[in-house]
Amino acid sequence: MKPDTIPRTNALRALDAAKVAYEARTYDYTEHGGTIQAARELGLDHHATIKTIILEDENKKPFVCLMHGDCEISTKNLARARGCKTVVTCAPAVADRHSGYHVGGTSPFGTRRRMTVYVQKTIYGLREIYINAGHRGILVAMAPAGIDTVLAGLTVPVDVAIPG
Repeated sequence: MKPDTIPRTNALRALDAAKVAYEARTYDYTEHGGTIQAARELGLDHHATIKTIILEDENKKPFVCLMHGDCEISTKNLARARGCKTVVTCAPAVADRHSGYHVGGTSPFGTRRRMTVYVQKTIYGLREIYINAGHRGILVAMAPAGIDTVLAGLTVPVDVAIPG
């Protein structure tokens, strides 16, 4: 369901506090619709629609990975970049607990826990990205440089994309 109004999420508060320019856009969220549904409904490039995935390493330490909507994460390469043996995607309830958001609306901004954010390098080459705003059915359009502005000191560029 498309939100009637745009709630003031922690993600939007973090963007505002960092003075990052953005435009909020709403769409009809459906369970398991993912970035492809948002891109289709809003007429966006699926590649520029960014997924926010919460993962854990073998020590159960959570972290975030930002990936193009039309790609998958190589967990093997991500583990290597992180300097650990294995990484796995968190179960939805665990991801919700770490981030403070519900899966499907998870944003890397304003998370409950301070977590390292691994950003697929090629995201920085896009003119504009579309990323969750902390609520299902709401994306923000922004320049990719804003990621580092909001998440100062937490981002790590990586090359872990697998074409989807």
